[in-house]
Amino acid sequence: MQRPIRRADRALTNEQAIEILQKGEYGIPSTVSDDGRPYGVPVSFAYADNALYFHCAVEGHKLDNLASNPRISFCVVGATEVLPDKFATRYESAIVFGKASELTGDEKHSGLTALLKKYSTAFLEKGERYINSDIEKTRVFKIEIESLSGKARK
Repeated sequence: MQRPIRRADRALTNEQAIEILQKGEYGIPSTVSDDGRPYGVPVSFAYADNALYFHCAVEGHKLDNLASNPRISFCVVGATEVLPDKFATRYESAIVFGKASELTGDEKHSGLTALLKKYSTAFLEKGERYINSDIEKTRVFKIEIESLSGKARK
């Protein structure tokens, strides 16, 4: 169960948190191994249809963790600015909790297309060819968002 935000005065609306997900350059999925070790690594991602999509290699640490426990947390940090004279930082962030599932077939293609539209909008045709030629060399996951919170210091 997700804890409430400690600083409620910095809580963002659901719409503001979604905007951070839409604009975020990268996110950090956090998983847990069988022996309870946490693991987080930055990835490219896309937000679409109230879910997050990311792709990765066909094997790796996070994949081992997801195979045994699909529960995941995903953090996106938006704009930041260090305020040295105030010993503080302006920031905005969003955190998702949910379950990750691997996509196959048309859903896998749709997940990769969402990433293509986010990161390479000027190269959609070329990107589509790339997806079709290399689709078996990548795995694609969808995170169904169970809860979303956002926080900011403006």
